Amino acid sequence: MSRAVWILVGVKLVFHVCTAGRYGIFRDELYYLACSEHLAWGYVDQPPLIALVAWIARHVFGESLYGLRFIPAVAGAATVWLTAKLAAEMGGGRFAQIMAAVAVIATPIYLILHHWLTMNAFEPLIWVACAWCIVRAISRAEPRYWIYFGLLAGLGLENKYTTAFFLAAVAVGLVLTSSRQFLKSGELWIGVVAAALIFLPNFIWLVLHHFPFLELMHNIRQGHRDVFRGPVGFIEDQVQFMNPVLAPLWMGGLLWLLIVSRARQFRLLGVAYLVMLATFILLRGKNYYLASFYPILFAAGSVGFDSLTTQHARWTRIVYVGLVSIATAILAPLFSPILSPERVIAYSDWLGMAPPKTENQNTGRLPQYFADEFGWEEMVREVARAFHALPADLQAKTAIFANSYGQAGAIDFFGPRYGLPKAICNHQNYWLWGPRDYDGDSVIVLGSDGSGDREHFKSVEVIGRVDHPYSRRDEVYNIFLCRGMTTDLRKAWPQLKHWN
Repeated sequence: MSRAVWILVGVKLVFHVCTAGRYGIFRDELYYLACSEHLAWGYVDQPPLIALVAWIARHVFGESLYGLRFIPAVAGAATVWLTAKLAAEMGGGRFAQIMAAVAVIATPIYLILHHWLTMNAFEPLIWVACAWCIVRAISRAEPRYWIYFGLLAGLGLENKYTTAFFLAAVAVGLVLTSSRQFLKSGELWIGVVAAALIFLPNFIWLVLHHFPFLELMHNIRQGHRDVFRGPVGFIEDQVQFMNPVLAPLWMGGLLWLLIVSRARQFRLLGVAYLVMLATFILLRGKNYYLASFYPILFAAGSVGFDSLTTQHARWTRIVYVGLVSIATAILAPLFSPILSPERVIAYSDWLGMAPPKTENQNTGRLPQYFADEFGWEEMVREVARAFHALPADLQAKTAIFANSYGQAGAIDFFGPRYGLPKAICNHQNYWLWGPRDYDGDSVIVLGSDGSGDREHFKSVEVIGRVDHPYSRRDEVYNIFLCRGMTTDLRKAWPQLKHWN
């Protein structure tokens, strides 16, 4: 590996470490931290790995934003390194490796995914590692790498369920290309068994809990929460998410895998991408679900670019890297917390563009991924003011009920410093954790308009208000004190489930 690649790996790591403390904690990070206090083999909306990683992060590096976000920053740097390694394994020289590394750094969506402690920070690394094992097994005729592939595949399934689509697509690629010869290999089937065994604990959890993830996805579809994009719009979003200037690289990589004779042995990866693209379009998947595959195409495209310019037009290498760098500098403030919120808004207006939306939600002035980092501690502070204004005997039996895992996670994370009890919530896995010992006689309710509460309580009064100029617009609401629930909260809890 060249020194230039190692420098790029360091640039990626340093960038994310330096920006880790910008803005605030992300909505999903709050939830995963809450899950880390309830370690289990599964959760309503994700496999168990992210909760374990969150537990490790908070106990090893601390609960500051720098501590929580160090592991995803390392994962981002490792993705840069491994993408360059993949390019080398595909036959690429020094320039191909550098180009592949630059492409990962220059991808806008990775700037935000490697900024947070979420499942999405690790999926690109796992997929490119799986691809490296495939290429290694093919190029070196060493079937044992399918065993390593299986181990990584099992880890990927414990990280995020979209890995199942990746594995299915690889299986289709195996069947439809000359790589089908590996189907006779015992090592490949050992890898399959290894992946199944690693995934087995989560699968058992899913069975015992009646596959809550499927129920969740059904509810999301019924509620039209996610943005649906047709085939053309879906591909347009890929171009924008991945940096428009990089489109020729990954598209060229796809063509290189599919039609160039030198790359014929790796064709199953090109087929796998097409299968996943068609699948997510047909199933109306989120437009970023394919994002983790692109390091593979970047590596392939870089090898093709390298071979095309070895003898002629070497100047195009410098020109293209320069164009990619300029485009990255322009797009980075839209996907990474470099500027202040005010300047992000002004900059976006000046450019006349905004990142593609993934959900049908009113995000306010900032993109959703930025808006979800604002207002949480301010909300907890206002809840604490209202809670501590209650008589001491009433505080002891007052539950803090949140209508979303973000609100509940914020209460659980920031609450101890403000003297608040843990929240209860009917959203996602919080519902499984139950109402604890609260009977509903006194409840502080967040994220409600109060209308439904008036049907279930003898008295409802406004005791506070949550508002932040940069948070989501649905995070502007009153805080209610609800007294005298008409039924015992513990008996009513099974009917309060809210998975969406």
